[in-house]
Amino acid sequence: MISVAMCTYNGAKYLPQQLESIANQIVGVDELVVCDDGSKDNTIEVLTAFSESSPFKIRIYRNEVNLGSTKNFEKCLSLCEGEIIFLADQDDIWRSDKVEKQSGFLEKHPDKDAVFSNATMINGNSEEIGKTIWQEIEFSKDLQDKWERGKAHEILFNGFVVTGATLAIRRSCLDRLTPFPTHVPDLIHDAWIAMVLSLEDKISLIPENLISYRIHSSQQVGFGGKVEYVKLTDRIVRGRKEKLLPLEEKAHKLHALYLLLRSITFVPREKLIKLYLSQQHFTRRATLPENRLLRVAPILSHLLRGYYKFSSKDWWLPAIGDLLE
Repeated sequence: MISVAMCTYNGAKYLPQQLESIANQIVGVDELVVCDDGSKDNTIEVLTAFSESSPFKIRIYRNEVNLGSTKNFEKCLSLCEGEIIFLADQDDIWRSDKVEKQSGFLEKHPDKDAVFSNATMINGNSEEIGKTIWQEIEFSKDLQDKWERGKAHEILFNGFVVTGATLAIRRSCLDRLTPFPTHVPDLIHDAWIAMVLSLEDKISLIPENLISYRIHSSQQVGFGGKVEYVKLTDRIVRGRKEKLLPLEEKAHKLHALYLLLRSITFVPREKLIKLYLSQQHFTRRATLPENRLLRVAPILSHLLRGYYKFSSKDWWLPAIGDLLE
């Protein structure tokens, strides 16, 4: 049995295209479970109208209070009855062989509990914008190969990779994943699922664009703008507190993530070593002394140990910045 878990919130504008794409799958789904988080538009009316002619069963739940995307997806996934569950956003468009490809992959790989894919990026008019989500997040072929070699967790320690809208999971793994945590910054439902399963080497990838992923101004969860590199002139004029703030935030986030993952009994401790070293590195960078001469020893120590690679592939740039700013 195959389920689709969809969370909605004021999604009426693009919802019909998404529903149609799910209905037009080569391998059909058995049910669509929708958890609406308090929509004020006609999302419910769109869903109800579609259910009257849908080729699969549709169950619609309306939250009495707004849960937010992470807890809403947790609820939605728990209500699904299928052995395989596809996560769905309300505003994308599925390729007709998405279910066939991903369910087939999981059938052929019983050792994996989840699989995700790449996606074509489209705008609010359903027009392709000329790149994929993997290009957007710089998930290169080298990183894809590293993922397949069992190092997915090390990639995820550095940032977001798995887009929930492209994800299919086995229902059997939900007992290990729930409840979804909400206290670690940026660790939303898809990031959490990917992180835990990567530590077990139970999540794989399909390097095909199995959905069209929509970017528009009113989407609830999606890609933010890329982090802009700090210009040299800004480095000269900005205050030291302004420089240290993002380092402090990064250190706090990594520390919270480390404590959370360490509390999970089935996570091998040795797989958390690089996460531990990374949070120690950012904590050290955020607490370097005001006196530049006193910074030399700790900076040199982290350089020799290779820790500045946690900050950037161009590791010498943050090291120089730490010394001079």
